[in-house]
Amino acid sequence: MSRIQLALRVGDLEGSIAFYAKLFGTEPAKLRPGYANFAIAEPALKLVLLEGEPGQATVMDHLGVEVESTEEVSAASARLTGEGLETLPENDTTCCYAVQDKVWVHGPGQEPWEVYTVKADSRTFGPAQSEGCCS
Repeated sequence: MSRIQLALRVGDLEGSIAFYAKLFGTEPAKLRPGYANFAIAEPALKLVLLEGEPGQATVMDHLGVEVESTEEVSAASARLTGEGLETLPENDTTCCYAVQDKVWVHGPGQEPWEVYTVKADSRTFGPAQSEGCCS
């Protein structure tokens, strides 16, 4: 099963967690410092909340498609490259408290999209919190 990912950078992480728990009727699947994600069954959505600056308005950080395997990431990378899109693969990268294989592309408005799979949990966030990371 694959699902769409929406990663939001929020100014009030705790308030956002409470709001989205009520909106989708489920608690976060993963909570870490400055980070939460919800694995929502219906609609099939991975909602990622990344802590931003206090009081900032919520903004989109990045979008993604979570897939089940590295083979699916590789197939997506080959297909996207074949369509003439510039791709940036990342294998065995630690991001958002998970070890992942992924490939990045950018839409016409420079919106970052990742096709990724989670291979394992991680105790660390990964590289410095920056735009374009996290599942």
